[in-house]
Amino acid sequence: MSTPSELLGMTIGEVSRSWRAKLDERLRPLGLSQSRWMVLLHLSKRGDGVVQKALAEWLGIEGPTLVRILDRMTEDGWIERRESPTDRRAKTVHLTEQSRAIIQQINKVALKLRSELLTDIPPEDIEVCMRVLQQIKQKAGLV
Repeated sequence: MSTPSELLGMTIGEVSRSWRAKLDERLRPLGLSQSRWMVLLHLSKRGDGVVQKALAEWLGIEGPTLVRILDRMTEDGWIERRESPTDRRAKTVHLTEQSRAIIQQINKVALKLRSELLTDIPPEDIEVCMRVLQQIKQKAGLV
């Protein structure tokens, strides 16, 4: 029999994958793959003009993988890449007007899903969960 602390990591991973899969399913009609909507959400939350390397780290993917995603997103008008004002070797990623409009729709869909998944869970339980997850993030060097 496994203890709760032994199951925690696996459970976090399962919940994360399941949540993303449900959101992906609901965003598919907008013409966005998971890799695309994740890029758009990270840029909208972390600010415009993010360096590609930092974006790859936040998404948990390798730089060359991100470059392929960004190439397609640039071609389709979702993002723009520019030279970094502080490092000539780096590129920054910027949202376009097209992506700003769709981010509002993404956020509406995400809010509805979040509401469905968290219904009947007391706010104080969510607060405790968030405190524990923040502590784990900090110890893992993610904060």
